[in-house]
Amino acid sequence: MQELTHYINGEHVKGTSGRFADVFNPATGEVQAKVPLANATEMEKAVEVAAAAQPAWAAMNPQRRARVMMRFVALLNRDMDKLAEALSREHGKTLPDAAGDVQRGLEVVEYCIGAPQMLKGDYTDSAGPGIDMYSMRQALGVTAGITPFNFPAMIPMWMFAPAIVCGNAFILKPSERDPSVPLMLAELMEEAGLPKGILQVVNGDKEAVDAILFNDTIQSVGFVGSTPIAEYIYGTGCSQGKRVQCFGGAKNHMIIMPDADLDQAADALLGAGYGAAGERCMAISVAVPVGDETADRLIEKLAPKVEALKVGPYTSGNDVDYGPVVTGAAKENILNLVESGVKDGAKLVVDGRDFNLQGYEDGFFVGAHLFDHVTTDMDIYKKEIFGPVLSTVRAQTYEDALKMAMDHEYGNGTAIFTRDGDTARDFANRINIGMVGINVPIPVPLAYHTFGGWKKSVFGDLNQHGPDAFKFYTRTKTVTSRWPSGIKEGGEFSIPVME
Repeated sequence: MQELTHYINGEHVKGTSGRFADVFNPATGEVQAKVPLANATEMEKAVEVAAAAQPAWAAMNPQRRARVMMRFVALLNRDMDKLAEALSREHGKTLPDAAGDVQRGLEVVEYCIGAPQMLKGDYTDSAGPGIDMYSMRQALGVTAGITPFNFPAMIPMWMFAPAIVCGNAFILKPSERDPSVPLMLAELMEEAGLPKGILQVVNGDKEAVDAILFNDTIQSVGFVGSTPIAEYIYGTGCSQGKRVQCFGGAKNHMIIMPDADLDQAADALLGAGYGAAGERCMAISVAVPVGDETADRLIEKLAPKVEALKVGPYTSGNDVDYGPVVTGAAKENILNLVESGVKDGAKLVVDGRDFNLQGYEDGFFVGAHLFDHVTTDMDIYKKEIFGPVLSTVRAQTYEDALKMAMDHEYGNGTAIFTRDGDTARDFANRINIGMVGINVPIPVPLAYHTFGGWKKSVFGDLNQHGPDAFKFYTRTKTVTSRWPSGIKEGGEFSIPVME
């Protein structure tokens, strides 16, 4: 069995804690590797290496740092298929979806090539008599990121690319469920010219997370995952004086107005609700048709499409719609929530509970589920299921639908499907959710805008990637200078007197 490593100071390093986690093949249920779980001593070693390497990297001008990102982009494109295959093998995503995971991270790296422009400060000439004033954006030092299993390429790059191009060193603690791609990314960064010690991968669980949070050298922490853990990391990190941004859970609503193109809406729900087996923080998990007639027509169009979804391993070809969920525990949790929905009285229009894939009976595959007549007091509505389950909650009016999305504790993403510009504009202006789609089901912003939700989906005041990333990974220093006048005219030999 393969034993994975940490990546410290430019080398693959075996774990010394004696603790390991199993890395599964989600399609077969078999353990395919084991990954070391770092202790505080191992984390401290990585931090010491990073702290020693970081000053010289920060002293390099931004254009040279950006050139490393340029070469990294070329290497990502070169190894795209290799990265996608490794990602699919551990996560279970289809190959096209895995390649999209890498591509979305790559686009943030491309944005970071503009670091020389983004890191420019401000200058005021003659702010006072003989006084000039200017500000500089300077690196924090050693930074860290704790990333989730569902995007093992994209989210690490969303964090380490801007952190590093700003002049910081970065400690990455990826998910222990699919750690191979983060290790590969660290190798590619050094092949691109990054000095050893600037990007290091330390695998681990809560012990490694706490070692990050309580390490005085680490200046900032980024996190993406569940809301309870986001709250813990945010509260603990802030109490330790760190700059922290944490992104938590989601329950994304898609409102379908009576005037919407229902064929388009049904197709959008299919991809947004079931793509990647629903294991996306921006997945649409709640459909909100306005009016019973709209709901009936939508279910009529949607149900046969859901029943026809092809579920299988990534090795079955690119026509597979989605693969397994990441672990057996995840599968069990999804099916338990489905049972709770049935028990609470929701109508299970498409029942995937008995799904069984021949030859992969021990894999973590979950059949597609479609609920109708879900109500807002049910657990399947309130909780993030993170699986191939779409709940339909009927609203009688636009205002009812709007209120439903606004009242939910999560505020990551939302969408509305309509042909009416006034309705769309009103929705975009009034909704208290961070990312909004208008006839776009998964409104993930492109790299030059920022990604972030509202309410209990986010903890911190700055979003991921885009301009906010350069603010998060730097500090502003403002200098006020005045140079004595008269020196250029030569020395004074007479005694100075008051005038």
